[in-house]
Amino acid sequence: MFIITVIKLLLIALNIFPSRFTNRRIMFLIYMTNLVTHVMMDEPRFAQPIPNVTVAVGRDANLPCVVEHLGGYKVAWIHIDRQMILTIHRHVISRIPRYSITYTDNTWLLHVNQAHQDDRGYYMCQVNTNPMISQVGYLQVVVPPNILDIESTPSSVAVRENQNINMTCRADGFPTPKIIWRREDGEEIAVEKKKKVLVYDGDVLPLTKVSRNEMGAYLCIATNGVPPSVSKRIILDVEFSPMIWVPNQLVGAPAGTDVTIDCHTEAHPKAIIYWVYNSVMVLPSKKYKTDYTENSYRAHMKLTIRNLQYGDFGNYRCISKNSLGETEGSIRVYEIPLPSTPSKQVTHTTVESRESNIIPALRNDTTKSLQTDVYAMKNDLYTGSGSSLAASGSSSAASSSSSSSSMQTSLLPGGAAGNSLSALSGGATAGGPGSKGSLAIGKSMFYTERPPNEYASAAAGLLHRLSWLLAGLILAAL
Repeated sequence: MFIITVIKLLLIALNIFPSRFTNRRIMFLIYMTNLVTHVMMDEPRFAQPIPNVTVAVGRDANLPCVVEHLGGYKVAWIHIDRQMILTIHRHVISRIPRYSITYTDNTWLLHVNQAHQDDRGYYMCQVNTNPMISQVGYLQVVVPPNILDIESTPSSVAVRENQNINMTCRADGFPTPKIIWRREDGEEIAVEKKKKVLVYDGDVLPLTKVSRNEMGAYLCIATNGVPPSVSKRIILDVEFSPMIWVPNQLVGAPAGTDVTIDCHTEAHPKAIIYWVYNSVMVLPSKKYKTDYTENSYRAHMKLTIRNLQYGDFGNYRCISKNSLGETEGSIRVYEIPLPSTPSKQVTHTTVESRESNIIPALRNDTTKSLQTDVYAMKNDLYTGSGSSLAASGSSSAASSSSSSSSMQTSLLPGGAAGNSLSALSGGATAGGPGSKGSLAIGKSMFYTERPPNEYASAAAGLLHRLSWLLAGLILAAL
């Protein structure tokens, strides 16, 4: 401004004086130059502009105004946005007590204590010259983000599985905060038709067809470059009826040992889980040990049965129920032979191990049965006692379905059929229709009018036994 004034004066001087200079005119030019210099030295001027100041809400801010050659003029501060005079010279005009003024070394410092958002705006430093001179600075009051709980989703929200839900997070602050979402466990978020992202931007987080895997804590984070950033934790509960998975539905163990059976269950809300045997709830005791491990909506149920006895074998049920439903799993505990090799701990076996134990047992029983039959055959062939061929023949007939209609005849030494009737009591006639008698234990007797030849009958029985003996040996070899 002062430079412009000097230039104007010089232009006036040049227009007044012609090209020919006289002493009088030179003296006038010198006078004008001294006058301009005197004016420039005495008029107030601003030494530097007012800087723009940024301060967080609640903090103190200072706006400097440096004026040189103030002389008898006065400095005033004005808040342009409010159209309010704050100070004049050393006096505070505003009734807001947070404003104050200090003066040091040509610097008029305006203090704004504990700045409010209303203090944001343009401030003018003015000197009452004629014409008036002034300059302007800007005070920026920033506000850290703040999440609005009233306009946001509650800290805990529940939804049924396979339904949709929108979670909302609103925040204010200056500048306007940016909202991002992420899962607390670091897993991806499924949005926009199952598109998975680690971080989602926006006030509203849309989740479609929610599954139980999406259950957990979600973080809504608001940032605007003004520390500190803030976040809200929202727990999403996905509700569904109980489900049970049984790893082994058939468990075998020897008597006198301990066995452990288990079930896996999933449910939300939290389910009541327990074991049932013979329609009675199983409670922890010396006989039973129960163990429950829970992780979020998953649970692992274990039941240990100590010192298995005959009454402990059967069906055990693991049951899970909550407000949405009930389900159960069944486990059958059966007895298996004790292993021949000693072991510190006998564990349950599967169906394949059961078969591997049954096959050797069948072979041993078959071998013992064949040995018994051979022994009986030797007695029939080589002994001359009164043992009946029909007695041993009855055991071979029991092992063959094709010989069910064979007739057995008592063979006695000497071939006298009448001697066999001597064992009957009561003096009944042999072969009489109403005769009653007694036989030795394990013997059977049938009567015929024409008994077959005893040697032919014995040969036929021997041949029949040898065929069954050969079949038995083949089976035992397998």
